[in-house]
Amino acid sequence: MRVVRFVDIVPGTPPQWLEPQWGIMDDEVVYAVDRAPYLMQTQAERAEFRVVGAPRKLDGVRLLAPATPSKLVCVGRNYAEHAAELGNEVPPEPLIFLKPPSSVIGPGEAVIYPAISQRVDHEGELAVVIGRRCRHVAEEEAASVIFGYTVANDVTARDLQRKDSQWTRGKGFDTFAPVGPWIDTGFDPANRFVRCSVNGAVRQDGNTALMIYSIGRVLAFVTQFMTLEPGDLVLTGTPAGVGPVQPGDVMTVEVEGLGALSNPVVAAQLA
Repeated sequence: MRVVRFVDIVPGTPPQWLEPQWGIMDDEVVYAVDRAPYLMQTQAERAEFRVVGAPRKLDGVRLLAPATPSKLVCVGRNYAEHAAELGNEVPPEPLIFLKPPSSVIGPGEAVIYPAISQRVDHEGELAVVIGRRCRHVAEEEAASVIFGYTVANDVTARDLQRKDSQWTRGKGFDTFAPVGPWIDTGFDPANRFVRCSVNGAVRQDGNTALMIYSIGRVLAFVTQFMTLEPGDLVLTGTPAGVGPVQPGDVMTVEVEGLGALSNPVVAAQLA
């Protein structure tokens, strides 16, 4: 099942968009549903959710970020070659940081290049979408709390990340977490390529098989100290090849079998 969040497009100049809705996508047809599918915690709830309104063609809607997380939990340096390219050691346990919900944007939305940064980098990643409230998850039981998977870009103001002892500022700007285009609930994350292109030129070309810490290990580690909620996102780390972008560039992150997420970069407009 592919889960989307979308708005209907009302033709006009410029076009207008109606209220966000949740939907299920099947063969480029979107069926609106009455609630976020990852909030359906029981079989009874899943059986009761309703399709509402007429089906829409995919090209007649605008896709939004397919989750509304309470937090984004991210794993740093989870690919050895990426750690090496930035001159860092591989961490002895998962290196965790957070991005705020205000950083989330959807497919096609613009990443704003902050005026206070001189270097902004792309970081293509596979993201896990949590399906139920969980704490103290055993590594071997991690699959039971996962709703599905999506594509993410952990955009980073690299100069500010290096300057600050904490990564909050460098990672947390508004628009610095593109996510989408959908959640795939049947996706198998094993041995999948993760690529990021800028203006069509491939910059990152890694594989999930090269993760240092598995998804199960990461979820077990995180839930030792933090409760994860339905819809929360866990970004699993970025492969080697990160590099700078500039206003006017278009970043495209692709995870094999999961989809592609494209976002333009624009300069900040100061009032």
